[in-house]
Amino acid sequence: MFATEPSPSKPRVVVAMSGGVDSSVAAYLLDRDGYDVIGVTMRLWTADDPEVTPDHQGCCSIDDIEDARRVCQTVGIPHYVMDVQREFREHVMGYFIAEYQRGRTPHPCIACNDRIKFDFLMKRAESMDATFVATGHYARIGLDERTGERELLRGVDAGKDQSYVLFGLSQEQLGHVLLPVGGYTKGEIRALAAEGGLHLADKADSQEICFIPQGDYREFLGKHLVSRPGDFVDAAGIVLGRHEGIERFTVGQRRGLGVASNDKLFVTAVEPQTARVVLGPASDLLRRGVRVGDVRYVGGAPSGRTPVTAKIRYNGRDMPGMLEPAGAVATLWFDEPQRAITPGQAAVFYDGDRVLGGGFIDGPAPDPVLSD
Repeated sequence: MFATEPSPSKPRVVVAMSGGVDSSVAAYLLDRDGYDVIGVTMRLWTADDPEVTPDHQGCCSIDDIEDARRVCQTVGIPHYVMDVQREFREHVMGYFIAEYQRGRTPHPCIACNDRIKFDFLMKRAESMDATFVATGHYARIGLDERTGERELLRGVDAGKDQSYVLFGLSQEQLGHVLLPVGGYTKGEIRALAAEGGLHLADKADSQEICFIPQGDYREFLGKHLVSRPGDFVDAAGIVLGRHEGIERFTVGQRRGLGVASNDKLFVTAVEPQTARVVLGPASDLLRRGVRVGDVRYVGGAPSGRTPVTAKIRYNGRDMPGMLEPAGAVATLWFDEPQRAITPGQAAVFYDGDRVLGGGFIDGPAPDPVLSD
């Protein structure tokens, strides 16, 4: 367990520093506020890693490690590089590959948060006598004065909010996590970086999956799994053509199908058992119900049907609906049909700015049978 009685004047915090402006400002703010700050950059790659191209400039590159070191030198805090290559390959890259083999579309940042930042790094922070782990996520932690439970809240900057990828944080973890940038907008964070003399105040944000710096996930998967060719079929099972592997497709996809048709066709389902990819019109993508598995709640689970808003993809809008909890699974019914409910993506439930919890989409729920 973490130390529960840190020094009231200067508790120790380990900051996960990616070499970007957000985590750098997190370290700067915590140091300014009197914490005993240690910067840690997690090494996911080595310079001779076959996955990394010489011009790799994405998250966690060699240049990023150097940027983090320079920031720590400017702020006046120690900086360490922690080798997590084995853990990252097992729990993030391995998960990514396995999900595509199952015909699902994974979100590797959630796996990285769950298994690397807020599991492995937390355990290492404990060994460094730290009370807290901090990151540069745009989200906030509050306290429900009525129940005494900690709350996970959206970041102030709606356009940068990252609460969606943090839904798996438990009450225990929230008690040892600091999110210093969540109360600021991105513009304010860049201004704070300049105020602190940090050299990367104008550094661009990383956009790609960190272990796929060129953005071609199909090329990456081709190196790590054996493709399973199969049939393109329509909703009635009629064969429309052949494909080279189910890992090449995700629900909602239209481009790259290679199927001749007078109508616009979209991927409406991927069937890993049969290696079939189902195609259909855009109307087949619209569904109200979502089946959600591996559900976790930030506080206690709702006692019954609960009105919520929910997001079913990171950059999507959260939409109103009704949550029906049932232990580790749930069914989410949106007020209006949603497009491309994609297995493997997260569904995250909100009450205003407060994250109630979330889980991973198993697929659309069958429409309810209406009685006369």
